[in-house]
Amino acid sequence: MSATSDSLNVDAAVRDRYGAAAQAAEPALCCPVDYDAQYLKVIPAEIIERDYGCGDPSKHLERGDHVLDLGSGGGKICYIAAQVVGPEGYVVGVDINDEMLSLAKQYQTEVSNSIGYHNTDFRKGRIQDLALNMEQFETYLQQNPVGSAADWLAADEEASRLRQASPLVASDSMDAVVSNCVLNLVRNEDRQQLFAEVFRVLKRGGRAIISDIVSDEDVPPELQNNPNLWSGCISGAFREDRFLEAFEAAGFYGVEIVSRQAEAWAVVDGIEFRSLTVRAWKGKDGPCLDRKQAVIYNGPWKAVIDDDGHKLLRGQRTAVCDKTFNIYNSGPYASQMTPIVSVQNIPLEQAAQFDCRQGLLRDPAETKQGKSTGLDIMPGGDCCSEDSSCC
Repeated sequence: MSATSDSLNVDAAVRDRYGAAAQAAEPALCCPVDYDAQYLKVIPAEIIERDYGCGDPSKHLERGDHVLDLGSGGGKICYIAAQVVGPEGYVVGVDINDEMLSLAKQYQTEVSNSIGYHNTDFRKGRIQDLALNMEQFETYLQQNPVGSAADWLAADEEASRLRQASPLVASDSMDAVVSNCVLNLVRNEDRQQLFAEVFRVLKRGGRAIISDIVSDEDVPPELQNNPNLWSGCISGAFREDRFLEAFEAAGFYGVEIVSRQAEAWAVVDGIEFRSLTVRAWKGKDGPCLDRKQAVIYNGPWKAVIDDDGHKLLRGQRTAVCDKTFNIYNSGPYASQMTPIVSVQNIPLEQAAQFDCRQGLLRDPAETKQGKSTGLDIMPGGDCCSEDSSCC
């Protein structure tokens, strides 16, 4: 999608509309979502009425998760997530809109008392700059008003210092980052930084679970420059395929569509707009070390290619490094792979470098080196026991 015209101030259009939407419900914002009713019982009606989303990323959270909600608005997803992750987990909501933050914080104590524990926190910041704590920065600006170029440079330096000294959200701190119909509200020119920030704050092995509005065709400039359509989650929609590509470009792996709205939510000039929920994982970086491991891709496809270009053939023992072995046996791949470990149990510090670009198959003899010869009936099996009929 091309950059928006200078004639449209995206930030102002979004700020004004969502500020008003925090004061009074606006049904036209985003599309209806069916949430799990058990989690809505403790959430005040005012928050439910002024919630503007297009999906439910909380369905993919786990107990104990530390969760960041981008563009948390009135706090609905945060309060649902707080119940899903339980007292062992924690939920942080980030939003730039003062009215929305005020609505969310207004009911913090009430919701916490209802669920029996306090595990939510709401912070002011821009989702494309999760390092800058806007409350701290605003305090600085109140004490040091900007009236000259020198003042502006000093403020910029202070913002940089705050990002380093006391980031709004620390790097590698979250198990999951969720968002509900918010990424499309960010300016096109800020989106690469946005995805980079999501990647930064996630722990290794963490995942992003993002619900957003996507389009089936490119949104033309004349629609992008319409403030009502942009703030209404239409003009800023990612094209469906490019939405997934943005995760891949940021370094995520295992990118998958976990929910896609069958019928278009809106159609403008023949372009269809619908809700899409995507899950993507962090942690494919790191050294490739050979511990003589392999994986067998179970199918059903004859062959597949992962995000690093590894090609796996159905039923074949594919040689993989330790990092890739662990990735394939967790997250989105685990149910499709059969792990083959080496009897040698080579320590990582003794493992040789592995060239993942070779795409080699692993000879079964490699994983069995050091194993005794002769007849070796493994204990613990009952295939040939007296009660078994298989022998």
